Order: sequence, then structure tokens, then C-alpha cells
Amino acid sequence: MYTNTRFGELLKALPKNTFRRCVEHYQSDKHNKGFDSWDHLISMIYAQLSGSRSLRELEVSYNSHAAHHYHLGCGPIKRSTLSDANASRDASVFESFCSALLTQAHGKLKRDITDLLYLLDSSPICLFGRGYEWTQGQSMPHVPGLKLHLLYAPDVMLPCTAKVTRSTVNDLEYGREIEIEPGAKYVFDKGYCDYNWWYRIDQAGAFFVTRLKCNAAVQELKSNPIEEKDTSIILSDEDIQFKNKHPGGGRVNHYMKPLRRIVVHREDHDKSIVLVTNQMNTPAREIAEAYKRRWAIELWFKWIKQNLKIKQFLGRSENAVKIQLLIALITYLLAYIYRQLSGSIQSLYLWMAELKSTLFQRSKFEYEVLKRRRRNKANFKKHQAELLL
Repeated sequence: MYTNTRFGELLKALPKNTFRRCVEHYQSDKHNKGFDSWDHLISMIYAQLSGSRSLRELEVSYNSHAAHHYHLGCGPIKRSTLSDANASRDASVFESFCSALLTQAHGKLKRDITDLLYLLDSSPICLFGRGYEWTQGQSMPHVPGLKLHLLYAPDVMLPCTAKVTRSTVNDLEYGREIEIEPGAKYVFDKGYCDYNWWYRIDQAGAFFVTRLKCNAAVQELKSNPIEEKDTSIILSDEDIQFKNKHPGGGRVNHYMKPLRRIVVHREDHDKSIVLVTNQMNTPAREIAEAYKRRWAIELWFKWIKQNLKIKQFLGRSENAVKIQLLIALITYLLAYIYRQLSGSIQSLYLWMAELKSTLFQRSKFEYEVLKRRRRNKANFKKHQAELLL
């Protein structure tokens, strides 16, 4: 009797019908030549979890588990076939599937958590050397490559939306695409400075915390009292308003409502930090703490670069790099769900290290079920033998 492996259990979280719809929409299997999109997805997820450093290493490692391929719904891979698929198969099919998975996880998040805090940021994916010539003229000179944009929920360590773009794409363009949720709090840095976008967040019934640029033309409306216990951290707390409705160049600033400016002392820096928010009644210390949590998304970027394969790529074309980045996000989400279901109390780092070495071992739960079935079957046969005697 076959018992599912840990890798098979992990893949159960993949909604195959959703993936099938993505494949049909982008017709990514039109010329698959025996290596369809599902084979492509599973082999690249395995590459992420096993830490394969090259296509040749991936081919040998993956094909050594041929006995399990049937139960995964795929077959063996060839290095040349996978290389061609990475270069030519439309990355949009994986982007669409990744978005669907994140949306599904995000929906569950909104049901389970009432106080939603989101962090918004991006991280460069630097690409240097031979094979990455396509980055020239299509990315920032000091950051050749791509950029990973992310909306992140720090309370559950879960990405909510993600997008891979050229590094020339401004962070604000991605911010404008995000669907604003009423009652949610959005924390971001000065790269997302657009007063009209802030106004849209406010009109949607949501809140934001960000940094105010030093050259912002504002006027002070009133000064708010600071609690005595916070005087060592909060240097000032004021209600302000933008001075110019027409800042020039034909632009119109729609955000003419009062805002709140809070100056926060930082122990490890000589300069204080100036925050701005539309939360007019929240204690200043809470707003400072909310912005401090922005470092959680930086730590997440650091973690995923160290523990998944998004620094060394199995293909050097733009399409291949995008596919690997998107499947890295899918892999993280699968590992997150599987770890939650397993009830593990280990850190995600240690849990991933254990999973890497036991991908094709039977899970403990399945193994116990199998032993119980065999024991029951043996007892049944023993009982039959006793009756015959």
C-alpha cells in the first residue's frame, strides 16, 4: 500500500483546478512536447526545496526518485527540456497562479485577524555577468536586474500580494495597484510619497504611516500634548496641513485635510525621524511602533534570499528568472501552509532544513496511519485463523 511522502503532502495545498484554468487562459501547454506546465511547476518547486544549484544537479536529484513521480502526477525531467521551458514558457501562467494562491491565503487572513497591519516595500534582485545582458538599458544602472514588490502581513509572516518588475519601475506604481481595505493600516517609506494616493487611502477608510520629506510644504495647525512616559521617544506631536493645493506643473493636491506629524527619537541614530499619518487619535507611541515594524518586511526579504533559490538562477533569460522568483513565492506559501497544518513549533528555518532532507520520506502522520492499518489487517487475519480452528 502506497503512503504519501512529505513532498506529496505539501503539494496537496496546490489547487489543481485553479492552475488548470491559468494554463488554459495562457495556453502554456500548446507546444509542451511532453513536458507540460504541471511538470514544470513541480520540478521547480522541488528545485527550491532541495536547493539545487544547476539544471544538471536538479535532473539527477529529481530523477533519482522516479518511483514517486506517478503519485505526484508528473514524470522524469531532462535538463535541456527544462532549460527550454524556462526560456520559452510564458511566465504569466505562474504569475497568475501565484496571485490566486496569495489571494486565497489573504482571504483567510482577513477572516482570522481583525486588526490588519500591512507593510509595503520592494527588494532588488541584482543580476550581473554573462547572460544578463538584457538588463542593460532596462534597469537602474546601480541595480541591474529585477525588483520584487510585496505587500506583507507581519503578524502572520505572510505575503498578501506580490509582483516582479524591471528595476526601473517606481515603487509607487505598484502601490497604486493595491486594493485598499477599509480599516487596514499601511506602513511604507518615503519611496511611496504621493499625496493623492494617501488621499485615496484615507477616502477608502484605511490608515497609513510613512515618513514626511524634509522639503514638504506644510503648516502647523496645533500642537498635541505628549504623555510624560513617552517624552524620551516622542519629541513632538502636531496637526499639520499641506500649504499648496496647486504645487505647480499642472498638478493638484487633493489631500487638504489635517494630518499628524510626529517626530521620533532614534537611539541608534543621530537624526530623529519624522512620521506622518492620518490616525489623528491614536497614541503617538503606537504610531512610532507601527513604523518600527516596517523592518519585518526587510527581514522577510533577507530570509527568503538566504533560504530559497532567488540569488542563483537555473536560467539567465528574463523569463527564466521571473519564473524562478514566482515559484519561490509559491514554494514559500506551500511550506507556510504545510507547517501550519503539521503543528510544528520549530522555527521556519529549522523546519525547512528538516523538510529539505526528508522530502521523499513518509510523513509521521501517514506512517502511523499505515502501521495502524497493517496492525488491524494482521489482527483480522489472526481472528479469521482462530475461527477456522
